[in-house]
Amino acid sequence: MKQLLATALLALPYIFSPVTFGQVSGKMVDIPTRPGVTQRFLYLAPENPKASVILFAGGHGGLQIHDDGSFGWGKGNFLVRTRQLFADSGLAVVVIDAPSDRQSPPFLGSFRQTPEHVADVKAVIAWLKKQSKIPVWIIGTSRGTQSAAFVATQIGALNGGPDGLVLTSTILTDDKGRPVPEMPLEKITIPVLVVHHEQDGCKHCPYSGIPRLMNKLSATHGKELAPFKGGMSRGDPCEAFAYHGFNGLEEDVVGKIVTWIKAH
Repeated sequence: MKQLLATALLALPYIFSPVTFGQVSGKMVDIPTRPGVTQRFLYLAPENPKASVILFAGGHGGLQIHDDGSFGWGKGNFLVRTRQLFADSGLAVVVIDAPSDRQSPPFLGSFRQTPEHVADVKAVIAWLKKQSKIPVWIIGTSRGTQSAAFVATQIGALNGGPDGLVLTSTILTDDKGRPVPEMPLEKITIPVLVVHHEQDGCKHCPYSGIPRLMNKLSATHGKELAPFKGGMSRGDPCEAFAYHGFNGLEEDVVGKIVTWIKAH
């Protein structure tokens, strides 16, 4: 009997595991993407959401999300720790993990700018569109901007891609791969919001590199730079509780992002 039940579950197009997050109902979801591969994400669904957002954490991106909604890694990441703020503001939220075939080191390292990663994200966007006919935005922070920006250069909104893009603490230089400004950003026509801390001390995210990024976004239907100052900086300047992760500014930064998404 147990074996039959397990077989039946594997045959489902996706699997929900309910979890609880504050006042917003949550689900753990696994969907098939590429052959033999599933994509796991945490889904927070407020009533009557105005838009959906897919949040890409930085670092190696392997959140290792458990069935109960806890994280094996990355719970302090800026976008991970602010997921409830997005949901409380009326947005449906996906916190995306590494896919099932990238659940060990280097996780999303050397994978963020690949056709396979794009296919996984496209499947999540399609899933969200089935839940509600509302715009889907993708938001990346730090190395998550390499995922979000690359996806936006590869698939347009009319081809199953995102309806908008938000880049926070963008990777502007990279000695291990291609930084965001070196991608074909001129292909992006959807609205783009760039959020950056003027005091970001991470060597890959100098504020002085922002003009080059903004200039490359030459075809978008709307773009804006949202600079921030202040807050607190603790520890490694490239980590989540330094200026790089908008420590102490979470509500202001999320508020700006949500307002901009709803306006566009």
